[in-house]
Amino acid sequence: MITSDPVASFLAMLAAERGAAVNTIAAYRRDLEGAEEIVGDVAAASPEDLGKLGAAWSALAPSSLARKCSALRQFYAFLQDEGLREDDPSPALPRPRTRRPLPKLLGHGDVDALFARAEAEAESDKPEAVRMLALLELLYGSGLRATELVSLPLNSVPRDAPFLHVTGKGGQQRLVPVSTRAKQALSRWLDLRVDGGKHLFPSRGKSGHLTRVRLFQMLKDLALRAGLAPEKVSPHVLRHAFATHLLEGGADLRVLQTLLGHADISTTQIYTHVDAARLVALVNARHPLAAHRSRD
Repeated sequence: MITSDPVASFLAMLAAERGAAVNTIAAYRRDLEGAEEIVGDVAAASPEDLGKLGAAWSALAPSSLARKCSALRQFYAFLQDEGLREDDPSPALPRPRTRRPLPKLLGHGDVDALFARAEAEAESDKPEAVRMLALLELLYGSGLRATELVSLPLNSVPRDAPFLHVTGKGGQQRLVPVSTRAKQALSRWLDLRVDGGKHLFPSRGKSGHLTRVRLFQMLKDLALRAGLAPEKVSPHVLRHAFATHLLEGGADLRVLQTLLGHADISTTQIYTHVDAARLVALVNARHPLAAHRSRD
């Protein structure tokens, strides 16, 4: 529904039609209001007005500049779609060249060391140790985001199917496979878990579940006990390890996109850079010309 405030209408569209998260909508609002402070009425801004943004935002990191410009481009596309503008001034926006950084890597040996320590500690059947093992299994075995993991509802764990029901970014839902190892760890945790409400990993805090910050701390502590540098290990790094090691094992990129919950395949394609050595070796070993040359 279009209101007298085009920015408010745009943000409402993001929420209603795209299922954008509250934090995402707040970020778009800040970016559009920040542009308005420089150019005035952002909905009526001319290409010349937008040309001022390059100088005003020159000190920003390329990634921040790219995000702000993306918000503006989507806003002007919305205005055109709704008949509120006939022209699109967004080509006048600065176009920073950004290169997505490669994720930190965690080798197979590092992962083995983490699991060896977690499994040894879980033999005590102490609830905290068994919970840590279950969390680790889901981070590395299923590639969950930290927020997805800590906020899992208790009913997301099926009794008769090897899948978790996960709600990801933008409220998008997906099924995530759970390995036999992870199911065993979850079963052990459920036997020890005290009744703490609707979450799989409950907490007495305001959210009712384990927080991302606490999960981060727990992983750092586990890494230290496992003889690893704590700065090497985080929930995000374990998610990257899940993706990279699956790709090394021959997983299809589209399948990986589904498992990770990426809306855009370009986000998943970063892992082709991480696994470049395996892809080169594959071409050298399997390409028909490789066999032909070996006979020469």
